[in-house]
Amino acid sequence: MAKSLIGLDIGASNVKMIQLKKAKGNFQLQSFGIAPLPPQTIVENSLMNSGAVVEAIKRLMDMTEGKVKDCAISIKGHSVIIKRISLPQMSKADLEKSIEWEAEQYIPFDISDVNVDVQILSPTGGEAGQMDVLLVAGKKDMIYDYTAVVTEAGLNPVMVDVDAFANANAFEINYPISPDETLAIIDIGAATTKIIIMQGRIPSFTRDINMGGQQFTEELQKQLGLSYEEAEALKIGGEDEIDADSVIPQEVERIIQETAEVLVQEIRRSLEFYSATSQEADISRLYLAGGTSRISSLHKILESRTGMPVSVVDPFRNIEVQDKMFNMDFIRNAAPMATVAVGLGLRRFDE
Repeated sequence: MAKSLIGLDIGASNVKMIQLKKAKGNFQLQSFGIAPLPPQTIVENSLMNSGAVVEAIKRLMDMTEGKVKDCAISIKGHSVIIKRISLPQMSKADLEKSIEWEAEQYIPFDISDVNVDVQILSPTGGEAGQMDVLLVAGKKDMIYDYTAVVTEAGLNPVMVDVDAFANANAFEINYPISPDETLAIIDIGAATTKIIIMQGRIPSFTRDINMGGQQFTEELQKQLGLSYEEAEALKIGGEDEIDADSVIPQEVERIIQETAEVLVQEIRRSLEFYSATSQEADISRLYLAGGTSRISSLHKILESRTGMPVSVVDPFRNIEVQDKMFNMDFIRNAAPMATVAVGLGLRRFDE
């Protein structure tokens, strides 16, 4: 039986920690917690305040009372390159020997500065004598920085994944995927929006947009003269927590709508770029993940502007969550933020 593994998602605004158990073919939630990070702790995926991240991880370890130390983490952003490429047919052993040379053609970094991994998607590609391969490269300095803070907090990072694959992993166990279907997962975090386009079960296209939930918060702060905490509460529909005399609901909705329109326009551009450059099937549906997907009007605007059905991902949909162990309101509210953590927590079971 596979030993349990902690899924640890270090995001721009908080850290999520999850532990799953597999019993009789079903997954069960053992522990789950979220610890907020101070603003500017992580900027453009660079750790500006490592101590705050270490303390957040330690708080989660105390909160979840977990004895498991092995964990999976993930990296993201422009330090990660994911490309689907076509190469001459060869064995996996030969591919692993030659991949660094092959990868140099596709990676905009010095090959000595990255860790490279590869997976054969199809032993026969679109052309005779070719095969389809998924190439992944991550900058070593980012991997070192993230594993260092995790180690300092007292955990053992045994696996470094990529956010896009963790999203796909969580999605796969919760939603049926047709091998011929193309769909998009749009993970809207605090600082970055990640677009993952799935062809069947394979993430074949990824793109990061440097915009996320922080833009909504900043606009509410700036235009309404609010504190960070007040703007955050308003962003996710917490008007009751703010002095009614200082906030006009119509103004809040206008600011959120205008910011959402800008984000949706950037998402549309990425989806249109994919459609214009891919020979695969058209994207049939969109799924939102990440904390910002909790903004109620966002998915309605996205649905209207793209003409595609939009749903919010529930990464606990096929995971047993016992109401005796967890506050179910907290689980439901936090679910969109937990997708990457769930995907990481599943890694030990699909090795």
